[in-house]
Amino acid sequence: MKFYIETYGCQMNVADSEVVASILIEHGFIHTKNIDEADIILVNTCSIRENAETRVRGRLKVFQQIKKQKPTIKIGVLGCMGERLKEELLKQEVMVDMVVGPDSYRLLPNTIHKLDVEKVVETTLSDEETYEEILPYRTESNGISAFVSITRGCQNFCSYCIVPYVRGAERSRSPESIIQEINGLKEQAFKEVTLIGQNVDSYRYNNFSFADLLELVARQFPALRIRFSTNHPKDMTDQLLRVVASYDNICKHIHLPVQSGSNKILKLMNRGYTREQYLQRIASIYKHIPDVAISTDIMVGFCDETLADHSQTLSLMKEVGYDFAFMFKYSERSGTYAAKHLNDNVPEKEKIRRLNEVIALQNELSYESKKHDVGKVFDVLVEGYSKKSKKQMMGRNSQNKVIVFDAHHNTCIGDVVKVKVESFTSATLIGKIYE
Repeated sequence: MKFYIETYGCQMNVADSEVVASILIEHGFIHTKNIDEADIILVNTCSIRENAETRVRGRLKVFQQIKKQKPTIKIGVLGCMGERLKEELLKQEVMVDMVVGPDSYRLLPNTIHKLDVEKVVETTLSDEETYEEILPYRTESNGISAFVSITRGCQNFCSYCIVPYVRGAERSRSPESIIQEINGLKEQAFKEVTLIGQNVDSYRYNNFSFADLLELVARQFPALRIRFSTNHPKDMTDQLLRVVASYDNICKHIHLPVQSGSNKILKLMNRGYTREQYLQRIASIYKHIPDVAISTDIMVGFCDETLADHSQTLSLMKEVGYDFAFMFKYSERSGTYAAKHLNDNVPEKEKIRRLNEVIALQNELSYESKKHDVGKVFDVLVEGYSKKSKKQMMGRNSQNKVIVFDAHHNTCIGDVVKVKVESFTSATLIGKIYE
């Protein structure tokens, strides 16, 4: 049987889809990238925002049309949306045959074989499952960069967030299993790995911290670029920053979500830090890693957010000077603390206005960041060709900034080349190979 899989949402979902593919292939299933030849269509889903689920429902409508033409095909919903809705999803989407949550992927081969008899829901969360001995099948990879999951689950319980309810309690993989997976990537000629978790800073295996793990990986794989995401302001330590600063192969980019610049809103969000504490973390980052790039997540229009609260977010953005940011308006998720206990009372039009204001400011900050890079020379890991022209190649520098440059006859995908930045667009730096 051939399976086709689509992935929506975060880096964790990409890593999960690769685990799913590995499990199915081990049991004799064949992966295909051609949906027309599939016997099983799987969609790995996200529930973090309403828009993410809306996109999945749109795709399910497409899959249902395929099923009308090919009635024997099976459709499965995996991941967070399945965990959130469970049996309800089968009622809402009548063409769906199975619903499987993030901790039940080992059951997939048997579940698929049951589908000729009945529809199946498998959504039991685990306190122990990490899939640590399963080597992912890199369905989503460009062959250059790969995600390595070091934790599963989350126990921060931010009031707006559904993740702890759909991914369960936090669990850390053993350092040995992580090293084994990265060693396999090295043998497959991958050039870069990103260590990922809902909160990498809270990684702990016995007494082994995330800083310890990052240093171990950097030492053991000096030829690999090492990235990591996502950090949490309340857990990120100076020890970690010293490790980042000490190793050239650890990339100089830190993603540090702030969500809001208002202490009132941060408390309502249950983020576990104040504006002042966040800015102390930022100061420490710049102190230890002067050439760092800092990105963030910002949410506008959370419950009870006033114009004064919103203005504090704008002022914090200016004070930090983010290189880039992911920006969203709040959408209530059923089952969260906020949905049960707080009032979603910022009008939709006002949410959109505030979001546009945040986006406009970040565009200004990103412009200044790129302008500051003009004339600098960066080591760039070549990831492929530019979307616009095969005469240009693209890659990222240590600061996670995309740089486009004219292709050189000696340059291959996977090479690290020196590029001097000469100009920029709203999205990318533009340069040429520096010789």
